[in-house]
Amino acid sequence: MTGGDQGIEDELHMNREGHTTGEDQAEQSLSLSKIPAFVKKATRAIVTMIGGGGCCLFVALLCFVRVLDASFGDSQPLYKDCLEHCEKTGCIGEKCFQHCKFSSDGVSVDGPWYMQEPLYLRWKQWDCQSDCRYHCMIDTEKERKMAGHGPVKYHGKWPFKRAFGIQEPVSVAFSAFNLAIQFQGWLSFFILLYYKLPQRPQNRKPYYEFTGLWHIYGLIAMNAWFWSAVFHTRDVDFTEKLDYSSAVALLGYSLTLAILRTFNVREEAARVMVAAPFIAFVTTHILYLNFYKLDYGLNMVVCLGMGIAQLLLWAVWGGVTRHPSRWKLWIVVVGGGLAMLLEIYDFPPYKGYVDAHAIWHASTIPLTFLWWSFIKDDAEFRTSILLKKTSKLH
Repeated sequence: MTGGDQGIEDELHMNREGHTTGEDQAEQSLSLSKIPAFVKKATRAIVTMIGGGGCCLFVALLCFVRVLDASFGDSQPLYKDCLEHCEKTGCIGEKCFQHCKFSSDGVSVDGPWYMQEPLYLRWKQWDCQSDCRYHCMIDTEKERKMAGHGPVKYHGKWPFKRAFGIQEPVSVAFSAFNLAIQFQGWLSFFILLYYKLPQRPQNRKPYYEFTGLWHIYGLIAMNAWFWSAVFHTRDVDFTEKLDYSSAVALLGYSLTLAILRTFNVREEAARVMVAAPFIAFVTTHILYLNFYKLDYGLNMVVCLGMGIAQLLLWAVWGGVTRHPSRWKLWIVVVGGGLAMLLEIYDFPPYKGYVDAHAIWHASTIPLTFLWWSFIKDDAEFRTSILLKKTSKLH
């Protein structure tokens, strides 16, 4: 540690021993000015909850404002001094970082042009700045813990510990579990329709009129969970845009599907007329976010509108039609709402790994299972009705 580092460290300890009130007030002031801090995470989270199954009813809550990039942690003198020193030297104390030997395109700074960082190391896009930020954050948190203070956010995020280069390993694991449950639900739906329920004798196709629509839903939902896992693996501009885009695509499609199912639209021509404007709108919105401006405020309005519409459609439809499995639909609604409390009650990661968002990802796993159970029940319900009508005709 340099003399400047030591001086800052001593000052930090003195301030914490004699003037903790000032720091606490500063933290409170910063946190109050960034009330939406939990909201960006909630936006991403609830959108992926749509893909988790049935939680599309809460999409509205997903699209909140983005948290500001600055946080109390990265404004601390100890952290700032460490970061400046690391970016100049590529080292923190005796610990030096491999990425600081390469430029942003992977070319070696000290060696000839043909010496490049291996692709298997480059794909995660860790560079000198991100390595320095991470290790300075870890060192600063150690100092804060020794001084008796809890974790604070850095650049809008809690101080997570990496595992095999993964930023949020627990959230990645639960996203992968959700993806697996989503696949299991879609596969069981496929088996039910094509191998268990009766099929139309004239073309050997399922009686259930919404089979194809739910197949597409399953694929789009799995895509959303996949990019959720990728985003939690490494939070960069590229993965964020893919995460948001896949989530918005799922949101737009699930709204279209909700309209088609709740209004029992069965004619192909009518379905095209209903779906076309939604597809055009969602496609335009995704292109806008990716190629013009990632506007979190606009995205909030769009998601809020589509989410509220779905909430009203499914909730009212479940009650009006007296669907035999409406209780599953309502459990998903209530369960998703309770799970959202985990996003509101934001807390730092336990042991650097498990935070409220990770627990929320875990809570969506049973909701996903229940949602696909409702979809399969709906298929059986509609098939039984159509079979009765067919038998009466004969």
